[in-house]
Amino acid sequence: MSENNTLESSNFYGRNRRVTLEETTFSRLLPHFLNFCRYEQQFSQETVDKYHECLKWVQKDLGDIPVTKINPFNLIELKQKCLARGASEYRIRTIVYSLRAFLKFCKDILDLDVIEANKVKAPRAAKREVIYLNNEEIKRFIDSIKIENEWKGRKKQKNLFIDGLRFRTLVEVLLGTGARISEALSLDRDKIDFAKAEAKIIGKGNKERILFFNQRCLYWIRYYLEQRRDKEKALFVTRRLTRLHREDVSKLFKTYTKKSGIPKRVTPHILRHTMATNLLFNGCPINHVKEILGHERLETTCKYYLGVDKTVAKEAHRNFLNF
Repeated sequence: MSENNTLESSNFYGRNRRVTLEETTFSRLLPHFLNFCRYEQQFSQETVDKYHECLKWVQKDLGDIPVTKINPFNLIELKQKCLARGASEYRIRTIVYSLRAFLKFCKDILDLDVIEANKVKAPRAAKREVIYLNNEEIKRFIDSIKIENEWKGRKKQKNLFIDGLRFRTLVEVLLGTGARISEALSLDRDKIDFAKAEAKIIGKGNKERILFFNQRCLYWIRYYLEQRRDKEKALFVTRRLTRLHREDVSKLFKTYTKKSGIPKRVTPHILRHTMATNLLFNGCPINHVKEILGHERLETTCKYYLGVDKTVAKEAHRNFLNF
């Protein structure tokens, strides 16, 4: 950096020139990073929004400073402020990983002299017990979703019917496919091959994969679509005929968890865990579970699901341990 507060960058916005520190602040560079993620990396809008939200917290905690000024002490300060706000371990990891991706963009794409991304350490993730629903809990949760079969022509009752049916169908899709909530909500009705019981989707990391449906969830999809009178391509839509978003879904899960009286959190991801553990308990090989869930690496599947059935593990301990 020179005395007039400029620095060299051979690739800043594609121009060979000296760059002022004001041009390298969070507020100036963040929009370019988000555009890079969306249009160069082709990340989903959901991923881009998550980066945006996390990095705005970084900017708030550290101030709108030049990215070249970020040092290890700033990283400690960031984690300290996150903890002081009561942020969870997972939340802090998400924020730190977002900052790491942003700094990598600044170094690799803009050729700025920033701290190495590998020095941005996230808190170590503690291994936690996988939460899932047993068959009785699944039934209680599903039974709490009331669907009126007749609405007698009144608009309010018709809306309640469609709302209940839509949520029941979403729950059946999550249980029947093991899809992530973003994958389920991205489904279009014309992309589902009912004959093959599958659909091509763009999953995590912008990777194409096949989603497999069981016959039970296909039944509910057909029934739900038969009641729709619109032409919107999205499988799950709001009353205003816009694609359903995860914020809407989160409120519904809280409502029906309370109605069901289940003493566990029920979220779309817990239904994904439920589907995976059900496959394993019924003898499905772990490598098939990996493909069904769309995991890139087998170790990810093993990390979450191997050893999840403590009853079977105890039985194995009793049967096979013999000095």
